[in-house]
Amino acid sequence: MSSFWHDAGSKFNPISSIDYLPRNFLEDIQLHRLQNMVKRVYDNVPFYRQRMDENKVKPEHIQSLKDIKYLPFTVKTDLRDTYPFGLFASPMNEVVRLHASSGTTGKPIVVAYTKEDIDVWCNVMVRSLSACNVDRGDIVQNAYGYGLFTGGLGLHYGVETLGATVIPISGGNTDRQIMILKDFNVTVICCTPSYFVHIIERANELGIDLKSSPLRVGIFGAEPWSEAMRQYIEREANIKAFDIYGLSEIIGPGVGNECICQNGLHIFEDHFYPEIIDPETLEPLPDGEEGELVFTTLSKKAMPMIRYRTRDITSFYNEPCPCGRTIRKIRKISRRSDDMFIIRGVNVFPSQIETALLTVEGSTPHYQIKLTREHGLDQMEIQIEVTKEMFSDRISEMEKLQNKFVQSIERIINIRANVRLVEPHSIPRSEGKAKRVVDLRKI
Repeated sequence: MSSFWHDAGSKFNPISSIDYLPRNFLEDIQLHRLQNMVKRVYDNVPFYRQRMDENKVKPEHIQSLKDIKYLPFTVKTDLRDTYPFGLFASPMNEVVRLHASSGTTGKPIVVAYTKEDIDVWCNVMVRSLSACNVDRGDIVQNAYGYGLFTGGLGLHYGVETLGATVIPISGGNTDRQIMILKDFNVTVICCTPSYFVHIIERANELGIDLKSSPLRVGIFGAEPWSEAMRQYIEREANIKAFDIYGLSEIIGPGVGNECICQNGLHIFEDHFYPEIIDPETLEPLPDGEEGELVFTTLSKKAMPMIRYRTRDITSFYNEPCPCGRTIRKIRKISRRSDDMFIIRGVNVFPSQIETALLTVEGSTPHYQIKLTREHGLDQMEIQIEVTKEMFSDRISEMEKLQNKFVQSIERIINIRANVRLVEPHSIPRSEGKAKRVVDLRKI
């Protein structure tokens, strides 16, 4: 069995190694790393030692993977409450990099990496890129933001480690993005899906046909996106669109990735142990049942996370993947529990609206949901951009189009929404995560 063991940060062939291990070997690795990690946080992080003492659990109590249920959960507010360095398990002289969230609400979330953590990050990013058929010889345009955001540098180091060519263009300046994409013969692009939709739209305006370019792969993440959005992107750009999953609190991009089968995200669970729990009872759920995704880092040194609640809603796949990988797979995440809003007693997610409007022929995924309160009653208006091709100067035709959207949305969310058709380019574009919901009820 020793030939299957890999210490965190070791380099190995991403195609033939740990992603294809027999489950019993993988679970031995997971348990070994879990036990070491629990002892590390208990010895070095007062926050976790106090939480574990409150739960009456000691490191030696973790004798099997099932014993993870005795460990405390971690939530985002814990990271803010211990800002900036309160969850570090390594001394600062071993920390080689710091990242942080945008900090739009209160203090930012700070995350830390040792040299070994960076090696693990490169490792899982190589496995992510390989899963969607990216290899040496590819030219990768990285339009994720560089800086404190983990997306840009996470992808960058992964591409370099793989041996492909990376263009560190970062986000924004869409005309320049399109010029570089065309002139540099880019084969792979990485950005948020909503930004790539904007790139498609702008390329069409400039008379540039992305379908005839060498571009063949898009790696999109950092925001939930629907299967309908994937179909739109693949149709309009003639590429394969893959979902990449990650979060800064765990490592950044590279926690999981779709393979060429495009039917779920493989989790690199030798480094990130996944659970699905009921968000209300906090009890583990059986495979196939939808719930909240929770991660425990198994090899992170600078800032380990125990049972971190992501708020992302998904479920495990039961059946094996045709690609042959044995690591677990989750369904594509199209919503978060904290993205949900309630209208007239009905739970609504932006991804449901996106799916509904993209079923209408010729529509684009440019929309915004505005929530207001009138006379004590909540109101929802969905503003949808009309393309030039869909526009008509006949009122009856526009009313017919509006009704198509109303009916499509009602079929999915079971309530009748107010739909307002708006002019092209009237909804703000985003170079990062799209702002889908404007909630004015608290103002």
